[in-house]
Amino acid sequence: MTTHHFASRLPASPARAFAWHAQPSALARLLPPWDRVRVRTREGGLRDGRVVLELRQGPLTLVWDARHQADGFVEGVQFVDTQASGPFAHWHHTHRVEAGTSADASVLHDTVTWRLPLDPLSRPARPIVARVLRRMFAYRHWVTAADLARHQSGTRMRIAITGASGLVGSALVPFLRGGGHEVVRLVRGTPQASDERQWTPTAGIVDAAALGPVDAVIHLAGESVAGGRWSPAMKAGIRDSRVGPTRALAQSLAAAPVPPRVFISASAMGMYGDRGDEILTEASRPGTGFLADVCQEWEAAADPARAAGIRVVHPRFGIILDARGGALGKMRLPFSLGLGGPLGSGRQYYSWVGMEDVLGSLLFALTHADVQGPVNVTGPTPVTNAEFTRTLGRVLRRPAFLPVPAFVLTALFGEFAEAELLSSKRVVPAALQAAGFQFLHPRLEDALRFTLGRVEATPVA
Repeated sequence: MTTHHFASRLPASPARAFAWHAQPSALARLLPPWDRVRVRTREGGLRDGRVVLELRQGPLTLVWDARHQADGFVEGVQFVDTQASGPFAHWHHTHRVEAGTSADASVLHDTVTWRLPLDPLSRPARPIVARVLRRMFAYRHWVTAADLARHQSGTRMRIAITGASGLVGSALVPFLRGGGHEVVRLVRGTPQASDERQWTPTAGIVDAAALGPVDAVIHLAGESVAGGRWSPAMKAGIRDSRVGPTRALAQSLAAAPVPPRVFISASAMGMYGDRGDEILTEASRPGTGFLADVCQEWEAAADPARAAGIRVVHPRFGIILDARGGALGKMRLPFSLGLGGPLGSGRQYYSWVGMEDVLGSLLFALTHADVQGPVNVTGPTPVTNAEFTRTLGRVLRRPAFLPVPAFVLTALFGEFAEAELLSSKRVVPAALQAAGFQFLHPRLEDALRFTLGRVEATPVA
């Protein structure tokens, strides 16, 4: 048997820390983004529940059936899970929360005892498994502490979200629920779950009575701009999925019997166009080109909500770094194979932001009444494409020196390459910083190491 013990301090009382783990969304928050894991089945709670996970490792799919043990459960203090079936010959995991040095502090302990199949023949694999566990628990403890700190406010809201199944939305829903907020997902088809309500993008909310009053609406829906070469039909789809639905939703909210206090309607740094080395803030003029035009129409489409006195925020998202998808999801495989490199000259600026700071900035916009209008959601340190490439290669411990000439990208992707891959946008989050927002990952390397699982916890005795 091998035993690891991981411990870290939490900025919350033992009762609040235990309650955070007990709420259903905690599992989604704690699944590492670099692993291809999905929840197949979930039943019950921490006392005697069951969770079945599906893990995809290359061509293999592993199923892990974990059971919580009633005899190890201590309300407000401890819960235990063991493996009923899965990749280990033995797995026993004790989660324990103990009092810290003050009333609003605690210490989280995770103790894992495990054995691999075919022991002792499998002993050479033990160091690999130990490293996987160190990375996993470093992530879990960081997320737990960060969420408890970010959700200290006692204000709880009812929030409706469009695009809840997208890259940002699927991370945002469990994050907000972990803070005690009620989240209603607005879906296009027939609602299949109790937390879903139907909406039609061309007509706004279909049944406002079914939705009921909400404190806030976060509008994230929109067709991806990174689907390949921009044909006329695709460009029309990108525009039409943003402008019309946003206007219809804004009109619907303005006409609601009880309008929300805040409407957060997504935008993008494409607003600024190709600007070279120019430092771009929310006060900078719009750029030129297809995306800049779309972003201007997109933001203007929220005017009916503004006119009705609803506070409107437009998060202008940069390149969102998350191992589960988006730009980094596409880069991960070639860079892991040592096939990554700068695009074009490499001198163009990439304004990036870690997913955790995306979530934090949206919560900040929800809870700070002085935040309104355009808000750049980018990290405070934009870098050139060449520096981004070197940093990603260093984090993955792979060479990253195979350049892709600009003419190749243009030949493959046409206008999309010129607008997104080769254009330069040196965007800084001036509004967030002026309002007092604190970035959790202000440095590119830290954000990449976090989402790619390249940080390890140190087991304690």
